[in-house]
Amino acid sequence: MLTKDQLKQEIAELKMDYVNLQGDMEKLESLGHAGSVKQALTRLENMEARLAQLNKQLAAFA
Repeated sequence: MLTKDQLKQEIAELKMDYVNLQGDMEKLESLGHAGSVKQALTRLENMEARLAQLNKQLAAFA
């Protein structure tokens, strides 16, 4: 089990990755790379699920 600080760090890193991926996805869309956009959407969904899980674990510390 992660400590509270480790959870906060992982959440912060995941949020940065999420924002970066959103930007990359916008570029891919503008260039017409539908396959890559679909893969990016799947990654975003996985990140959202992981964030929800981490936030739930963090809330357990409160």
